[in-house]
Amino acid sequence: MHSESLDTVLVAGATGGTGRAVLRLAQSRVDTVRALTRSPDAAPDLEAAGADEVVVDDLLDPDDLSAVVAGTDAVLSAVGTSPVAIRSGPPFVDGAGNRALVTAAADADVESFVMESAIGVGPEPASPLATAFDAFIGPLQKAKASAEASIRDAPLRHTILRPGVLTNGSRTDVVTAAEPGAKLWGLISRADVARLMLAAPLTPDARDRTLEVVSTPQFDERAAPIDWTLPR
Repeated sequence: MHSESLDTVLVAGATGGTGRAVLRLAQSRVDTVRALTRSPDAAPDLEAAGADEVVVDDLLDPDDLSAVVAGTDAVLSAVGTSPVAIRSGPPFVDGAGNRALVTAAADADVESFVMESAIGVGPEPASPLATAFDAFIGPLQKAKASAEASIRDAPLRHTILRPGVLTNGSRTDVVTAAEPGAKLWGLISRADVARLMLAAPLTPDARDRTLEVVSTPQFDERAAPIDWTLPR
């Protein structure tokens, strides 16, 4: 990985809305975009979305994650569990799956790990929106918190993004990113989250940080000064 480029990235959770947005953005900016899915049937769609390589493995029952992460500069994890699946109980890919991926990335000397988490994860003071997240998807929030902790403990450059309510809107590049406890609330498109995820490994101000992120409304007075740098 060079200061302005990424040679190979792995997109976990590639079949989800944020994952597909990462693929679309990365295809013209990264030499090799590798997508991870647990479904072999998803390969054609992921290739059409921008993946150069598709690897099949299940983060909750992996076969060989060392092969999945081999040769990558950055792992971008947008994995997540649908709220309707909470009733099936743990383990959740948000927690156990991410932790397995972190271990594999650390063992393979991957340089950077970026995780899409959620507002309200963690013990910091929370906005009403974050409190609502905790109330409605509490088990998933706890799973994400465990994954965040494993990322911070690993010998990896990392960025953890905690978005507000995700939408399928267009990319705006207008984002408030703030320290945990800033009590942000509001909306952000998956396309805007994808931009931050792809930029994070090359953005010095995002190194080893956890950030709440929203687009609407804006909270200029709470924003951290970050010059997000996309690969060229």
